[in-house]
Amino acid sequence: MTIETTLRPAVRRDPLLRLLALARPLRGRLILAVLAGATTTAAGIALLAVSGYLIARAAQHPNVTALAVAVVAVRALGIGRGVFRYAERLIAHDAAFRVLADVRVRVYRKLERLVPLRDLRSGDLLARLVSDVDATQDLFVRGIVPPAAAALAGGGAVAVCAAILVPGGAALAAGLLLAGVAVPLLSAGIARRAGRETAASRARLTTQVVDLLEGSAELRAYGAVGAALDGVHRTDADLTEHARRSALARAAGAGLGALLAGLTVWAVLLLGVLAVEPRVPLAVLVLTALAAFEAVSPLPAAAAQVSEAGAAAARITGVLDTPEPVPAPARPAPPPEAPVTVRLRGARVTYGPVRALDGVDLDLTPGRRVAVVGPSGAGKSTLAAVLLRFADLDAGTATLNGVDLAAYDPDDVRRVIGGCPQDPYVFDTTIRENLRLARPAATDGELRAAALDARLLEWIESLPLGWDTPVGAHGEAISGGERQRLALARALLADPAVLILDEPTVHLDEPTRRALTADLLSATRGRTTLLITHDRAGLDEVDEIVVLDAGRVAERTVPARAPR
Repeated sequence: MTIETTLRPAVRRDPLLRLLALARPLRGRLILAVLAGATTTAAGIALLAVSGYLIARAAQHPNVTALAVAVVAVRALGIGRGVFRYAERLIAHDAAFRVLADVRVRVYRKLERLVPLRDLRSGDLLARLVSDVDATQDLFVRGIVPPAAAALAGGGAVAVCAAILVPGGAALAAGLLLAGVAVPLLSAGIARRAGRETAASRARLTTQVVDLLEGSAELRAYGAVGAALDGVHRTDADLTEHARRSALARAAGAGLGALLAGLTVWAVLLLGVLAVEPRVPLAVLVLTALAAFEAVSPLPAAAAQVSEAGAAAARITGVLDTPEPVPAPARPAPPPEAPVTVRLRGARVTYGPVRALDGVDLDLTPGRRVAVVGPSGAGKSTLAAVLLRFADLDAGTATLNGVDLAAYDPDDVRRVIGGCPQDPYVFDTTIRENLRLARPAATDGELRAAALDARLLEWIESLPLGWDTPVGAHGEAISGGERQRLALARALLADPAVLILDEPTVHLDEPTRRALTADLLSATRGRTTLLITHDRAGLDEVDEIVVLDAGRVAERTVPARAPR
């Protein structure tokens, strides 16, 4: 079951409102941004109204002192408008970026609980964590401040016009409601479908580009570069088409808004000409009505963008709502302490119609080393997932120090049961920093000891840059055997009470595989170890060999110890 299908019910709960709730701690900043935005818009409306008053009054040739206040007001409003606009943008974006940072942290923490990820490709995950989160900033920058500021400033403009001429104020109120509510809703409706398609196409394009870059060698080797590029071009064309539809929605909203503004100003002008005798109030009335539409003019485009952000928000909440494969208990047992004993009795795990484990018994007592052997699909990795709390049993028991494994917090279990996964990730940094991932405060002596146990120290010290040698993206600058030994050294440095090594030699050639297996057994002597492998060769020093076949224990062997 994929993340998309699992979360379909959660997506129906308005994702934008859920993200909006994250801004509650920042509501003070958002209120300041709204007040600054309303003041900016009001200053623009007042600037045009006062300018109209100044021009109309000057045409009557009054004493210059009669215009002094208006002249000073024009200067003050002109300067104040820029200052308050800067303050509004600064405060609103600061609040938005703080919320987006919180969203990214929440998504990352959720993904930590979902490891290992099987239903989400790396490109799609990247799009959710970066592009989709960025797209939701319109909710805070455009979806909160401009509508609230427009309501405050527009209401003030209507009150001023109504004070001069009630019918004129009513006409302005009707025009602002149509331009500020009806047109944005129409724009949002047009943009909603385009927004969903844009988010999906953006994720698909990111996935294809990541696959193209990471698999470039294989694509070139099999002559499939052209086909892969054609797929990228098609997705890019789809994304461009969706962007064109989104732009059409914004353009339609802007055009309708301008049309309503023009019609409203004409209505106010005609009403003013019929009812207002002095030219000064008439000028103030008409220019105030004209400037008032500055408050609502951004709303149609903002509504379209916020509607598009809804699709991105749905993809974000899709990750946040994904049920954890192994939830933590409400009241976890106290963290286990070393030395630890792990026992499985009748362990059964079912994936759909397939039983990955079917009645498996296993004992890992302190210092005991067990090798689990079997072909692909035998249930070896599922066994590791159970012990690492990435999967729950459907039947049977799994205990740690006599306590049900499910009674512990999963993170507490992983502090005492750890190891090296089948395909360990090597970061694009130095050898030293890759090792320190396991223990950031490790001393140079501890790093050397772990590297020595993994038979890596001599090679490291032979390099020109030594410990500061970069390993490249995914460890591509070093060989497969060195990459596996680096992962082993990292696991040894973490020093878990139970060490699980899942297929550590799977991608290596025969001589390298045998050499690494021998080094693994040498490095883990005296450690509680579960070695998962598909090759029985070189396992003379383990305490027991358990052969799995289709999830069942097919054979148990105590090997004859080779002479040391």
